[in-house]
Amino acid sequence: MRVWLRRLRTAFYTGLLLLAVAASGLWVFFFIALRDLPQVPEPLSRIIETPPTEIYAASGERIVLIGGREAVPLNRVSPFFIQAVIAAEDHRFREHRGIDKLRLMKAFWVNWFGSGRIEGASTITQQLAKNLFFTFQRTYQRKFRELLVALQIEARYEKNEILEAYVNQIAFGVGAHGIEQASQVFFGKPALQLNLAEAALLAGLPKSPTRYNPLRHFERAKERQKVVLSRMVAVGSISSAQAAQAYQTRLDLRPPGRPGPAGSYFLDLVLKDLEERYGTDVVHHAGLKVFTTLDPQLQAWAAEAVQTGLEKLDQILNVPAAVGGDSGAHPQAALVAVEAHSGAVRALIGGRDYGETEYNRAVQNNRQPGSGFKPFLYYAAFEKAGLSPASVFVDRRVSIAIAGQPPWTPRNFSSEYEGPMVLKRALARSVNSIAAQLVERTGAGAVIDAARRCGIKSPLASVPSLALGTSGVSPLEMASAFATLAAGGIRHDPFWIRRVEDSAGRVLEERILSGRRTLDASITFQLVDMMRAVLDEGTALGVRQLGFHLPAAGKTGTTDDFNDAWFTGFTPTLSVSVWAGFDRSVSMRDHQGRGITGGRAAAPIWAEFMRKATEGEPQRQFAVPADIRFMQVVPSTGQAVAPWGPRGIDVALRVSQMQSFSAVAGGKEPGPSGGVQ
Repeated sequence: MRVWLRRLRTAFYTGLLLLAVAASGLWVFFFIALRDLPQVPEPLSRIIETPPTEIYAASGERIVLIGGREAVPLNRVSPFFIQAVIAAEDHRFREHRGIDKLRLMKAFWVNWFGSGRIEGASTITQQLAKNLFFTFQRTYQRKFRELLVALQIEARYEKNEILEAYVNQIAFGVGAHGIEQASQVFFGKPALQLNLAEAALLAGLPKSPTRYNPLRHFERAKERQKVVLSRMVAVGSISSAQAAQAYQTRLDLRPPGRPGPAGSYFLDLVLKDLEERYGTDVVHHAGLKVFTTLDPQLQAWAAEAVQTGLEKLDQILNVPAAVGGDSGAHPQAALVAVEAHSGAVRALIGGRDYGETEYNRAVQNNRQPGSGFKPFLYYAAFEKAGLSPASVFVDRRVSIAIAGQPPWTPRNFSSEYEGPMVLKRALARSVNSIAAQLVERTGAGAVIDAARRCGIKSPLASVPSLALGTSGVSPLEMASAFATLAAGGIRHDPFWIRRVEDSAGRVLEERILSGRRTLDASITFQLVDMMRAVLDEGTALGVRQLGFHLPAAGKTGTTDDFNDAWFTGFTPTLSVSVWAGFDRSVSMRDHQGRGITGGRAAAPIWAEFMRKATEGEPQRQFAVPADIRFMQVVPSTGQAVAPWGPRGIDVALRVSQMQSFSAVAGGKEPGPSGGVQ
């Protein structure tokens, strides 16, 4: 009994001590929170007077301002919207004094004892108070200080004043801040004229402006509208009949035909990146200065090249000019230009018309690259299997066994076979049967490894057909990966933001240029030399015929069903990838039924852009590693051309591989770099 009494006494005093410590901790926390507490402005409308975020091009030219507002008094806002936003965001707004105790208790319970879902409890007043804090980090201290400011606001201002400030600071997406801008952007009318259906739709957007953007995700926006209408019924703002009628009311959204600021697809990429790192509130309300990598002149030329190329493709495909605004009825295209020795994205086009659709095909649209993926295969074959550009394989019908599946039997584009040829010619002519033999020898894993080291990050299926580009990638990935080849095997991750400053000029982040060698320099050059032949005598010969004559290398890509057409090419300084096709994966064929290849659809866009982008540049050659030598070989045998024989094909060989040719010339068996495979 004495033992138990002693234990109870110890537990009692320990509990008192813990309570004392906790109480003192709370007081410390309270005083820290009070320190430097922001002051509520007078009048309250000044709380939303935050500086806009400024976004600059690489040239120093300011591209756009983000975050400007057009404030309107509450009597110029539709009563339907006021009812809807209160029902959706804070239905006890008229009753509480800045803190909704019931919601706070519910959020506490869910966050501490729930299944991992984070429950919010911010009132309209608390959301408004956020504007007084530069940092929008989600810490308990900031949340507590925000709550104290909300109490100040409620003590000094009427509910309508608070509500007026709130509806003028909400971010609705697509650059609209405040209800007046949102009403004009989405419906082309003043906020006072919004009907119930329109008001409920807009009141649902602040929860996630990007996810519920009705111009891009109409069905999601309608589901969110239904939630808002249900909340309005639940709080007694409208009847069930009114809600049902509003949900059925046709929404006359403003046609998205207005062109956005220069480089809108690029700007979307920048804003998405910023919002992921800093949060939407900071990006739109903290007055950031963002310095990007965009070259406005290259961006303009890229837009012109894409537009011109698509107009010609429309004619080839006999696509009608008037399609009623349906972006799926026209072929689309994307272009990405990446600086080879830094990774800086200089131009980015995600479709034929940003005003028609904001869907960014340069980044979001993973499509099969077809033969455009073969350079990664050839690099793996040289590195893992000891082959060289002079190695000879036989172009013939092949069938590769796959465990548990029918054999894979790829066919050439021409459905014909040419017999033995050196690998340099096989790549230039994009011979599928030889690519199949190479992947059988190296394994798909080695090809994936080479692609990853170049910068491909999309999921890649470890199957033999990977060698022919059956796993989807984006144009941004392809341009970046080929930039690794242009840089001699040094990889630079692509980036589009060079520096970010806060409103006071303090640097929040700055890109420090750094590359890392991921590929062997000599093997990379051998591959680049082979890819030069693609333009000079292979599937992209049209690039030279269109007037682009600087040293360059690249690879065309076409899928079996002609759904996707690619050309990715590079000079020593700039890597550019172009994709063309229908969004709905429709086969592209001309009026004679012939399939449209990468050389016919994508390469002309590339050539048009590169002619302007490189105008006036000197003839920069790709740097040749010290252990590389050039030799002429017979295209069908890989043997050195005799001094008196016909001209052969130039191949780039390492010094060690040249010794193998000496052995062959002496009548010995060919080494791994020469002879028929």
